[in-house]
Amino acid sequence: MRLGAYLPEALLAARTGALDDPWEWAKTNAEHGFSAAGVLTTAPAPDDVIDAYVTSAKSFNIQIAEVSAFGSNPIAADDTEAKAARERCQLQLALAERLGARCCVNIAGSLGPKVDGPFDRDLADDTFALIVDSVREIIDTVRPRQTFYTLETMPWMFPDSLASYERLLQAVDREAFGVHFDPVNLVNSPQLYFGNSALIREFVRRLGPRIRSCHAKDIRLGDRLTVHLDEVRPGTGALDYRALITELDAVDSQMPLLVEHLESTHECMQAVSHIRAVCVETGVEVISPATGRA
Repeated sequence: MRLGAYLPEALLAARTGALDDPWEWAKTNAEHGFSAAGVLTTAPAPDDVIDAYVTSAKSFNIQIAEVSAFGSNPIAADDTEAKAARERCQLQLALAERLGARCCVNIAGSLGPKVDGPFDRDLADDTFALIVDSVREIIDTVRPRQTFYTLETMPWMFPDSLASYERLLQAVDREAFGVHFDPVNLVNSPQLYFGNSALIREFVRRLGPRIRSCHAKDIRLGDRLTVHLDEVRPGTGALDYRALITELDAVDSQMPLLVEHLESTHECMQAVSHIRAVCVETGVEVISPATGRA
């Protein structure tokens, strides 16, 4: 297994448009013991920057797990916004292809006012059809050969379950459409919270060969009415990391698992330490980065 984390300082640099330094990116990840990482660069990127990412990742034995297309809404109710979002996804997928990344990841999008928020029409059949059309258009425009376009699992929009992801895969019917697994985002009820071990095992056993990248978080059910499910740091919630790690490793020993949504590097390292400890307990090898160029 390959572990990594989205460090807060890297996310801040990306949001503020800081200049890309692929060698610093690789060095920083390696220094933290990460052998997998996401690339936060936004296309179009100069050839020398892309070449430097590829070379530095290889030098430090860091797998480029994913390229982000987050923030774009390919099924937005406004046609102009939706068209621009699909074009951005195409650019990011093409960038992932040039980088040799395992995938480009986005969420399906929403017909509501917030791209990642709940909306009553987002789980309707006609919205499902919009998602299928948008994914096909993105993939068919780029026609990637070595990377995949994926949709992150979400609690209130498709794909929101194993069944809906299987349905999407069948409906889209494209080899370059892969799976992005965030198990915490699938836990949207007390039943799934208490049964998350079975959820994880069944999801990975049925979709494992198509999983391209995974996010690592944790979840905790509160004891006040009505239902309160809160995202927390890995190791401080109820997610069955033993099931997650052993099932993923059985499918792909190179599978990337990236910690996200934490506010400090210290918290990120606490999360990674917990996951490493579970790997030791379960006998799963954690791949180490290399020392890099001289």
